[in-house]
Amino acid sequence: MFRRTLTLLALVLGVVVGLPATAYAETYSAPLTTAIGDLTVASEVRTGYSRDLFPHWVDADGDGCHARNEVLIEEADDPVTVGSGCSLSGGRWFSYYDRVSWTSTSDVDIDHMVPLAEAWDSGARTWSTATRQSYANDLGDHRTLVGVTDDVNQAKSDQDVAEWLPQYDRCRYLREFVAVKLRWRLSVDSAEKSAMTSLASSCTNATITVTRAR
Repeated sequence: MFRRTLTLLALVLGVVVGLPATAYAETYSAPLTTAIGDLTVASEVRTGYSRDLFPHWVDADGDGCHARNEVLIEEADDPVTVGSGCSLSGGRWFSYYDRVSWTSTSDVDIDHMVPLAEAWDSGARTWSTATRQSYANDLGDHRTLVGVTDDVNQAKSDQDVAEWLPQYDRCRYLREFVAVKLRWRLSVDSAEKSAMTSLASSCTNATITVTRAR
């Protein structure tokens, strides 16, 4: 709810004070199979990639909590107490990839739904550092960053849908992966698109709606 409120506030401020509306100007909506079809196919290029080119985790709004903790606060199933320096206590987090709950933040990784390296391969290599930072800390769409079991996230690493899927809720995972690709105008390679299309055939053709980030 907190991140959704921030997004709405950004929209309102843009209208009221006449700020450029590029970041939240366009909404895309289509059934899953159409959304997959709309993804641009392009070869992936890993040359020059480094995680350091995606600065994270940052405290973009200056409230004392960086993006990782913002996600933990947002996704906690049990209340979290926020202490000095944004230290977190209490809380419980459900990892839908493996359907396990955790009560220690050290057991939870914040997964970039579309991994940083995959984003680089799919177009982020042409972005400015500022845009890559915005991507790596995207709190404007709950699907971009998700709390999951740490070793499951490490097993996923930088793999796309053709290379890795969670044990459970694969249709949800596919919808969220596609949504992030659309939100950030990232491409897919031919194997990735084929895997998405194949998996979608066994999923409900739910509507994917995103606000473009760029």
